[in-house]
Amino acid sequence: MHLSDRVTGACLVALGGVTVYGASLQPGVPGQDVGPSVFPMLIGCGLILCGAMIALGVGHSFEAPEEIVPPEPGQAVPQPPRFAEWRAFLPPLLLVFYILAVDSLGFVLTAAVIALAVALAMGARWRLAVPLAVLAPLGIHLIFFKLLRVPLPDGLLAMPW
Repeated sequence: MHLSDRVTGACLVALGGVTVYGASLQPGVPGQDVGPSVFPMLIGCGLILCGAMIALGVGHSFEAPEEIVPPEPGQAVPQPPRFAEWRAFLPPLLLVFYILAVDSLGFVLTAAVIALAVALAMGARWRLAVPLAVLAPLGIHLIFFKLLRVPLPDGLLAMPW
């Protein structure tokens, strides 16, 4: 493990700790279970968790990288993943799509299209991309609508809850 990984992880843990501490100082809203400190508290806990995982090397392979061998004449050259040259344009295009479509299509359908586009651009197979595109927006909608009470546009697909 590199020293930079440990330093980065420690900085994220410290930033998460400061965020959690700052969120704990926020006063609650009378009559409301969920106050203004919940979202920063979640972000801080996530930063602490991710920073600890980076610092401890969880999920990191410490094997030496394979040596790149140039192909011999007549041998097939590996092709880059789909949309490789256009991936830099994907985030701003999807942001513009979200801004233009969320009111008419609704949050769930718009987020599903975005999740599917990102998964496919990253090289995921359809068997993984489609369930991700369906379940992730529904889960996010439930968290924001039920837990945080943030109204999201229904659009074409009205949620039964």
